[in-house]
Amino acid sequence: MKVLLINGSPNRLGCTYTALHEVENTLHGHDIETEILYLGKQPVAGCIACMKCAETGYCFREDQVREVQTRLDEFDAIVIGSPVYYSGVSGQLVSFLNRLFFASGNRMAGKLGAAVVSCRRGGASATFEQLNQYFTISNMPIVSSQYWNSVHGFTPDDVRKDREGLQTMRTLGENMAWLLKCIKLGREHGVGLPEYEPTQRTNFIQ
Repeated sequence: MKVLLINGSPNRLGCTYTALHEVENTLHGHDIETEILYLGKQPVAGCIACMKCAETGYCFREDQVREVQTRLDEFDAIVIGSPVYYSGVSGQLVSFLNRLFFASGNRMAGKLGAAVVSCRRGGASATFEQLNQYFTISNMPIVSSQYWNSVHGFTPDDVRKDREGLQTMRTLGENMAWLLKCIKLGREHGVGLPEYEPTQRTNFIQ
């Protein structure tokens, strides 16, 4: 079992990382392998609606999106972490996720998903909801915790003082570990992914 944690903050070891690392440590306690992907400080190109991915199954840009796409089968769950920028997800992360989820199609189905948010004071709930939209449109079961998955602080040291926030991260890790074990046990006893109907796409103009 392996979990990919995506750090959508431009600060490698900042507040978002501190929250993700708390989840990671809990997963390690259950012998679950993890990997943290740091998007870096460089701009991430957005989707240009070229639809090349519909032909090849992969985004045409050879960057971190493509790298993750080629390795998707390695991961049983994805945890996405973001700082709060104007009550929303960081720009780099939005571009990354839009391309990753659109180009990967049904390859996300069945993977567990969880959102983690770091904010100084406000906007956490709106950002949390924005991240969850990627999971709910992709047949990904969402892992919850004892509270909405957010930590508060302006610096990593502030976050380390947020006892409830860090406990929420640990509980998230515990719940994810439990669900991963349940899914693994189910597979060993012949319980596979659901069988889905062919997708029907409609619009509001007939």
